[in-house]
Amino acid sequence: MDTLAYLKAIEDTIANGKFKDHWDSLSEYQVPAWYQKAKFGIFIHWGVYSVPAFKSEWYPRNMYIQGSEEYEHHIATYGEHKDFGYKDFIPMFKAENFNADEWAELFQKSGAKYIMPVAEHHDGFQMYKSELSHFNAYEMGPQRDVLAEMKEAFEKREMIFCASSHRAEHWFFLSHGKQFDSDIKEPLERGDLYWPSMPEPDHQDLYGSPPSQQYLEDWLMRCCELVDQYKPSVFYFDWWIHTAAFKPYLKKFAAYYYNKAIEWGIEVAINYKHDAFHFGTAVPDVERGQFAALKPYFWQTDTAVAKNSWSYTPNNDYKTSGEIIRDLVDIVSKNGNLLLNVGPKADGTIPDGDKRILLEIGEWLRVNGEAIYDTTFWRIFGEGPTLVEEGQFTDGKMKAFTSEDIRFTVKGSRLYATVLVYPDNGEVRIKSLKAKSHDFHGIIEDITILGFDEKPTWERTEEALIIKTNQVHSLNPVVFSISIN
Repeated sequence: MDTLAYLKAIEDTIANGKFKDHWDSLSEYQVPAWYQKAKFGIFIHWGVYSVPAFKSEWYPRNMYIQGSEEYEHHIATYGEHKDFGYKDFIPMFKAENFNADEWAELFQKSGAKYIMPVAEHHDGFQMYKSELSHFNAYEMGPQRDVLAEMKEAFEKREMIFCASSHRAEHWFFLSHGKQFDSDIKEPLERGDLYWPSMPEPDHQDLYGSPPSQQYLEDWLMRCCELVDQYKPSVFYFDWWIHTAAFKPYLKKFAAYYYNKAIEWGIEVAINYKHDAFHFGTAVPDVERGQFAALKPYFWQTDTAVAKNSWSYTPNNDYKTSGEIIRDLVDIVSKNGNLLLNVGPKADGTIPDGDKRILLEIGEWLRVNGEAIYDTTFWRIFGEGPTLVEEGQFTDGKMKAFTSEDIRFTVKGSRLYATVLVYPDNGEVRIKSLKAKSHDFHGIIEDITILGFDEKPTWERTEEALIIKTNQVHSLNPVVFSISIN
């Protein structure tokens, strides 16, 4: 690829388009309606790191940190790093059993509306055909454009195709391999898998070890190449793009992407963490965590079916589908979406544990999806004694929800009240819908239970709306559909 020509083409698209590379212009961006209605998506962490399948997708970094579990495991299993480095896993990443249609069928059954494969992780191996590096899945490993195959299969089933880039951190991700006799040696040139392997910054110092102009231009071109070739409807960024050096290039990418979307006639979004983007120019994302309260702006949680890893390992510590469903309900009630990650094996098969969870979520959504999809938030997100801890990396803590924990969504004249833990005695008390409530003055005309034939009895007292059932028993959340006049 002619670097100068491509960078000029990016600048021309910005110059001639509606969106310019500054926050004032990008603030005119509007979040797509389809995205806010979708509520549930699938994230996919799959790459060369799926071959060693040890500890997590950070194996390529940690295997070069002397004394780490990954370092010791690598030597014991594969030998010295100078003889067998991370690049030597690539021929073992064959994806011989990968079938995009089978994935798409599973994801459709899960109830997901949008799918987001990782296009490039921190390791620097591109899961798509690229002109910027030969270290990609089309030329090496599977020798297939697996991203293109996924896009075709997902869109055939009317699921929205998205993509993520974790490239920013590659600046330093493999740098520890330079500290001893390994296969990471200078000279490293642009396009090499290990380039540039610069010193790892103090993560508390956003200005430490700033990327070079050459690296930032390469990053921008990789992002724009993904946009041009695959037209993703959401482009997700992982962390470290919030460092100062990336800011001008983030603005250029956003302007380019938003202008291209107008050219193609599609609505798109960018996900970001921390304060990488100016508020209102993209969609904020909370990694492995949630907000404690309803937000007036749209947001997203990304988390995984496993607590310990985003990628496949034989020892993944799985959540239960019930935990994830409760989180989904809580997130949607607070004006958010849930992006749930799975980690396929190196051969392209999805582990049975991941499959089971997805199918159980899909079974619940087939019955209760009308309280999730196409809904919006109500005056309050819910009620109950259980406080959800706010912030990233909090999803590993069990939430002790009770039968008093109820979440609300609304669609048209229907208010949905989802009881997160259904009481054994069949009596639900919704305090927010009591007679003479400050939050609700409407007239309740009818109440039904999604997925159950029983007609509940109910009355409004000055303490609560009291709903009674005899035949409803469920380990998963139960949804009451309340018709309001």
